[in-house]
Amino acid sequence: MKSNKILNILIAVIAIIGAILFIRIFMEDADALQTDGALQNKVISPIIYFSTFLFYAAVIIAVVLSMLSLFSNPESLKKTLLGVGVLGVVLAVSYFMADDNAVLDTAGKIIPNGGEAGTATNKWVGTGIYYSIALLLVAGAFFVIDLGKGLIKS
Repeated sequence: MKSNKILNILIAVIAIIGAILFIRIFMEDADALQTDGALQNKVISPIIYFSTFLFYAAVIIAVVLSMLSLFSNPESLKKTLLGVGVLGVVLAVSYFMADDNAVLDTAGKIIPNGGEAGTATNKWVGTGIYYSIALLLVAGAFFVIDLGKGLIKS
């Protein structure tokens, strides 16, 4: 009960700070705000820094709490590590399936500006495409299996 009260107070403080920073923007002249860099820095930068801080804090808190939950439950940790391992294997297979040829134009010739330099990029783009297709096939298979189980139970 006490932690819930503290959390509500923290949420209220964050909301009030955000509201004050947001209202400060609307109190300024819109034309001056678009042209005056010093005014933009004075009024807009604080809300950007505050939002960035809140974003990083949320990410760090989510990661830390997820890790604590994983380490407190060894069975869940095994499942997570197995899932990450399978994703790594699918990524490795996708990487080896992707080609790393030079970038060609419509006539089939290597593009003069960066065509040869694009081979590493091509490799990773191809990897992303094959990886997405593999994950789509696995997700589709599980969807069909789950749908079939639901129809059989009905």
